[in-house]
Amino acid sequence: MTVDIFIPCFIDQIYPQTAFNMVRILEKLGIEVNYNPEQTCCGQVAFNSGYWDVTKEIGEKFIKEFANSKYIVAPSASCVGMVKNYYPELFHNTALHNEYKHIQKSIYEITDFIVNVLNVTDLGSEFYATVTYHDACAALREYGIKMQPRALLGKIKGLKLIEMEESETCCGFGGTFAVKNEPISTAMAQQKIENAIKTGAEYIVSTEASCLMHLEGYIKKNKLPIRTIHIMDILASGL
Repeated sequence: MTVDIFIPCFIDQIYPQTAFNMVRILEKLGIEVNYNPEQTCCGQVAFNSGYWDVTKEIGEKFIKEFANSKYIVAPSASCVGMVKNYYPELFHNTALHNEYKHIQKSIYEITDFIVNVLNVTDLGSEFYATVTYHDACAALREYGIKMQPRALLGKIKGLKLIEMEESETCCGFGGTFAVKNEPISTAMAQQKIENAIKTGAEYIVSTEASCLMHLEGYIKKNKLPIRTIHIMDILASGL
């Protein structure tokens, strides 16, 4: 099998190693990876900010760049959720109707792809630490993943997963929400991190780099005894 990979903005610009680790994992599973270097953004930031005309231009580019029969796999449920849930708002009954409908069916968040398409839960990963899991809003509510990441974490040698209180509560990032409503955003991050620290975990893990970036900023500023890590970086450990 050959899959196309979509690398979202936050990962491309801030956490590129997470993208490389996703490729390592796919190749470990015998999957050939195709990366189109012309790809940019899914348009989520512009869409959430109300710039729908700009979003449509970005979306048209996205659809044309992934116009083939392959699965599309990405390390972010929020970006995949954008394509699945909101491209219909932009492209229904347009010249790109059939193309967006095909992409809507073929694009997957990586943990969902591994568990539900490849039917794999044990990658042979090793990560000797205690972690707690953050259910990102878009991942849980827009894409619908919850057990897939936990199924993979549960098979990692040396890893202990302890659930935090209110794991489904927002971390406070919300894209431009963190900029426009800084005091509320900061308080939400504080609450999330306090719940994580109570578990005794060494790491907060999630599928969403944007959430982890937000939490990491609060952790570093306040010199707190916990770290953040993307699930791809854990799963690639020991391979």
